[in-house]
Amino acid sequence: LSILLSLLVPAHTTRSPDCGGILTPSGLSYRKSGPRNSHAVSREGRQQHLSVRRNQINSIKVAELSLSLIPDTGLRLSSNVDLSITPALSTTKVMRLSILVDLHVEMNPEGNLELVTSACKPTVEEMQSTEEKESQSSSSDVDEEINIDKICLEVSKLLLLPNEQLMSLTAQFPVTPSCQVQYLPLAAPVFSEQGITISLQTTFQVAGMAIPLPVSPVPFSMPEPASSSPSHLTLAFSEHFYTSLFFALEIAGAFNMTIPSPLTTATMAQKITQMGSLFQEDLPVMLQAVFRSSPRVVLEEGKGALKLFLTVHIGAGSPAFQSFLSVNVDMSAGLLLSIADTRMMISAAVIEDIELSLAASDVGPVPAALLEELFLPTIREEVPAQMNVVLSEGVFLPHISSFTYTDVNVTIHKDYVLVPCNLELRARTG
Repeated sequence: LSILLSLLVPAHTTRSPDCGGILTPSGLSYRKSGPRNSHAVSREGRQQHLSVRRNQINSIKVAELSLSLIPDTGLRLSSNVDLSITPALSTTKVMRLSILVDLHVEMNPEGNLELVTSACKPTVEEMQSTEEKESQSSSSDVDEEINIDKICLEVSKLLLLPNEQLMSLTAQFPVTPSCQVQYLPLAAPVFSEQGITISLQTTFQVAGMAIPLPVSPVPFSMPEPASSSPSHLTLAFSEHFYTSLFFALEIAGAFNMTIPSPLTTATMAQKITQMGSLFQEDLPVMLQAVFRSSPRVVLEEGKGALKLFLTVHIGAGSPAFQSFLSVNVDMSAGLLLSIADTRMMISAAVIEDIELSLAASDVGPVPAALLEELFLPTIREEVPAQMNVVLSEGVFLPHISSFTYTDVNVTIHKDYVLVPCNLELRARTG
């Protein structure tokens, strides 16, 4: 397989998105409330050395914290923090530290998104003191107690964790033991009043090698979100995304199937007389199904269909399988989609349409009606069942670490699937 893949055209000679997401203003403002935040801020404040020179910070209280969208530019972080400070040989005073930071997102040379500061303006003022004379402190005294110049440097350090999470967006996720999926951003996100839009390209690796995916017949772009959407995030997946997924699984051999049959060579000989000359003993009949053409996904308004194009070899014998019939099978199954945590659960539902035709025969001509009588019930039941076993673990969606998806609604439209959902921050351990 590795040799075969190495001979193929390099993957993705033309880069175009096949999925993406829009983080809405409500998603941007989402944060987990409760005392844990205060504890984390206090601990971070101490670690980040906002207290410098001979001062000690006794407590930190976040009075206000907001993050807003600046269309076409980026984000603005506004924070008011009350610091209880004990300077050397002095009494405790409370200072109000206000920080205004402008942020934007860049793509670094490694292809990862990175949050960077483009402007930072901190101000400090005294709120109260234990002695009246302290209230007359000059601005130079304040500067002596808090080194304003270092604050912006510390703010940039606080971006390390968000940037680690952004890097996790491009991690490789397993689909099967030999097949991995990866979502790569094509450009820096676009900031608008509707939210932050990011376009992604899906890539697959089989046996450690990137595979060239079918070319999308229609360029994909993120659909405009509803302005009144209450969801934190809207994910979108093109029809081509699903076709690429099934193509990668087919290349990986995940859908090669060995299907047991209730028939034996003796019972088939009752219907096809030439069977008797091939097998002197009664053996179980087995079916081996392979794809003669890649699976295809078709999305229409409100429903999805999975088109399968198989060749089923019918034979007997173990371990030496001897095929005596080959049947072409074209079938269409309903496509069921749902979300569990950060995975998309995909399954083939009831077969909606199926056609069998003789491809090759060592036992003479076999009428179509007899093919259907002998094999159609088994193929109709076993093919989707075995495919669903492969798909049962689900496919990881693009996501960043520590967050999961809740309140999900999956809607199928013509040519794409829309997934409005909310974000939930999972508690960090350790």
